[in-house]
Amino acid sequence: MENSYKYFKNDRCKYFPCHTAPDVRDFNCLFCFCPLYGLGDKCCGEPQNTDQNIKVCTNCIFPHLPESYDIIVGKLM
Repeated sequence: MENSYKYFKNDRCKYFPCHTAPDVRDFNCLFCFCPLYGLGDKCCGEPQNTDQNIKVCTNCIFPHLPESYDIIVGKLM
């Protein structure tokens, strides 16, 4: 894969895929723990909040899309 430093897949992980995705062939495991989690609702994904105001990312696949790498790195800078 071109720019392979932007992509990693571990399909032997017992949690793979950790989220429901339309196509797991390109599922990116590089950001297994989302580095944008601490940004709250400004994270670029689709987080939900519980009644106790706890951020839940169960339905978010943003960090697992190969094309999200540049956006995530840009946010971290």
